[in-house]
Amino acid sequence: MKTLATPPQTFAVQRSQQRYFADHGWLKTYHSFSFADYFDPNNERWGALRVFNDDRIAPAQGFPPHPHRDMEILTYVLAGELEHEDSMGNRGVVRDGGVQFMSAGTGVRHSEFNHSKTEELHLVQMWVLPGRVGTKPSYGQKDFTTEDRRGRWLVVASGEKSLQAPIALTQDATLRVARLEASSLEHEFAPRRYGFLFVAHGSLSANGEALNAGDAVRIYDIPKLDVSGTGEVVFWDLPTG
Repeated sequence: MKTLATPPQTFAVQRSQQRYFADHGWLKTYHSFSFADYFDPNNERWGALRVFNDDRIAPAQGFPPHPHRDMEILTYVLAGELEHEDSMGNRGVVRDGGVQFMSAGTGVRHSEFNHSKTEELHLVQMWVLPGRVGTKPSYGQKDFTTEDRRGRWLVVASGEKSLQAPIALTQDATLRVARLEASSLEHEFAPRRYGFLFVAHGSLSANGEALNAGDAVRIYDIPKLDVSGTGEVVFWDLPTG
């Protein structure tokens, strides 16, 4: 993985329709960064965030067993039921608002399916470059309620020493989610940090920029983020990686 050149101070909006889109019938997917059949040498990652895929999966469909290694993979379920099974013997179902975590480490095989036979599954899957490679693979899942994130930042996963999170990362990065209801939130960045804000649904404003569902903002070395409006957001604070 090539090292990113240090960008200038950045607050750049990626509109929903600017993302790569593929319709596989059973899977409708938007890629914020290069992934699978989509490759853009100028859009491989943002800091340590390597993948951000916005997926809708048809009932009873999904990804058959496939391998990963040396990557931290988090999946946030926006609607529906995600069924997981892996080569470590883990099985589980993650529902609305829940997060699944897998540290691929030295290698693991897993499958992901829509557990429902009747309802569509909507999720975002995110890959973060690990802070350490060659570690033992691991899996976990956490359930969260709407109240956990209503009008506040819910810290879901982090490798920052100053934070305690339900999910531990080896990378010095933090994942937060929030549901705003005609409300506002702010976040202060340390110098030279990357940020990635994604609007899962709703209409919001970020530092005065109007955003709608599917829009995202790429941030670098900006002191503060102000978000207001009504909707659901997914937010990363990241190092270079």
